Amino acid sequence: MENLNRKKVAILATNGFEESELREPMNALKKVNADVHIVSEKKGKIKSWNNNNWSTEYDVDKTISEASQENYDALVLPGGVINPDMLRRNEEGIRFVKSFFTHKKPVGAICHAPSILAEADVLQGRKITSFNSIKRDLVNAGAKWEDSEVVVDEGLVTSRTPDDLPAFTSKLVEEIYEGKHQMQTA
Repeated sequence: MENLNRKKVAILATNGFEESELREPMNALKKVNADVHIVSEKKGKIKSWNNNNWSTEYDVDKTISEASQENYDALVLPGGVINPDMLRRNEEGIRFVKSFFTHKKPVGAICHAPSILAEADVLQGRKITSFNSIKRDLVNAGAKWEDSEVVVDEGLVTSRTPDDLPAFTSKLVEEIYEGKHQMQTA
């Protein structure tokens, strides 16, 4: 297993994120010695969503305004329904997400989180997967959508649901270990 010693990873989330989709990647990254920060809209705590109910609160390490892609090697976007819908309306958050693509840093997005990528306008020509209900949104944003457990495209790691978390976290760790990715031209 790769050692991500000294690699810093931002997890961008707000209230209503799917708990397992934040917890499992965070734990997997910490297990390989990555320094993981939860970045959110406000200081304090954010509340997860689990089994159709509000669940555990997680401490926010940095606000979006305090964070910069310059301080991170990768970005993770957990899903849920509420979380991505709130974040895609946050212009500062969208700029934060887009900056990881501009600098070709690895990004992981699962479930409904790729809708944030559509809002950031970074999907043109990219292979991707997601929860099936947002497929059309992603295709309309220029993505090449496929129904697969995990899809990797030049450092972008996407998966469909919490059932895909083992494959998602494994590929996420691998892509972060590899580092920056150069876009291939068609």
